Amino acid sequence: MLLLSIRTAFVGSCRGAGRGIRLNTRNPQVRQWLMRRGQSTITAEAGASSIPGAVAVPNAATNRIVGRWLLGCSGLVVGAIVLGGVTRLTESGLSMVDWHLVREMKPPQTQAEWDAEFSKYQQFPEFKILNHDMTLPEFKFIFYMEWGHRMWGRLVGLAYILPTIYFWRKGYFSRSMKGRVLGLCGFVFFQGLLGWYMVKSGLEEKPESYDIPRVSQYRLSAHLGSALLLYCASLWTGLTLLLPAHKLAETKRLIQLRRFAKGTGGLVFLTALSGAFVAGLDAGLVYNSFPKMGENWIPDDLLAFSPTLKNFFENPTTVQFDHRILGISSLAAITGLYLYSRRVALPRRAKIAISLLTAMAYGQVALGISTLLLYVPTPLAATHQSGSVALLSLAIWVLAEIRKVAK
Repeated sequence: MLLLSIRTAFVGSCRGAGRGIRLNTRNPQVRQWLMRRGQSTITAEAGASSIPGAVAVPNAATNRIVGRWLLGCSGLVVGAIVLGGVTRLTESGLSMVDWHLVREMKPPQTQAEWDAEFSKYQQFPEFKILNHDMTLPEFKFIFYMEWGHRMWGRLVGLAYILPTIYFWRKGYFSRSMKGRVLGLCGFVFFQGLLGWYMVKSGLEEKPESYDIPRVSQYRLSAHLGSALLLYCASLWTGLTLLLPAHKLAETKRLIQLRRFAKGTGGLVFLTALSGAFVAGLDAGLVYNSFPKMGENWIPDDLLAFSPTLKNFFENPTTVQFDHRILGISSLAAITGLYLYSRRVALPRRAKIAISLLTAMAYGQVALGISTLLLYVPTPLAATHQSGSVALLSLAIWVLAEIRKVAK
């Protein structure tokens, strides 16, 4: 009975207190206290979202992290392009005659493994026609060149994919950035498949051809072009995240300068891409004179193939002639861009970018002429190819500096 009485009294007092609280909410002071209590709760919850492990909302800090990551990835792509060029110049690209994503990551270790690998290489046209007297130490050199290029490509893939997963889980990507990053990762995968598709073209038996075995210049240009697109997209996205857009007055001259810069950048890209056809056909070895091609300004065999369109992609003379014209046109366009930019009020950083672009253009033309006159020595040719990427990088920087501020 005593316990029952205590329980009844306790429940009754709780019900009475509840009615008292409901009645007291009509008091203005009580309502203000409850509102302050709710605001402090919201503030505490917002602060808790910033603790480690919570999903972060994209902001200036996360954008800087993502931008630096993309610049690092673009640097790795440059390394792949340069290493691929050296692999091509040393004629090492056909030394690995099969492709495995994981198994080929370990190169041959024992003498028996090297003998087996060399025996596989001996079954393909490059050894039979070009390297029939090659020794095993010489084979090891070209094998390691191609192996290094492939391993670098896998490093590029990991550099894109693993941070993408991490940043996605942390919430560092906006909705639009998610689409861009997925496109970049997909492009890396496509680039790897395209590389093997290119190599296969040099391993095929061609009984009707007496030419030196080489990869298809079409597939080579597609492989280089996709690498350049991946590089440009990564660099552009990284720069736009790291460099705040200048609030420039949208004058007529600025709009024209922006269009001029876009056209110039496209011309620089096209010139770099035409270099793939020069490399694929060894077109740098047909006319080693400048400014004339031999004794003539326009060589006699410029349009020797039929139909005419075939000359622009398969005639070494025409391919070299086109590369010369594109290089000179790029230099003229960049010079014009520099002169026109002096008539536009630009920030200091944009002026520096345009000046460096102009200086690099003249240096790149000098490298190209030297490479031609000296019969394409490997170090100079590799430097010339690297110069084309540097020139393209500066063109993208200029575009990032004068881009239009998003509303």
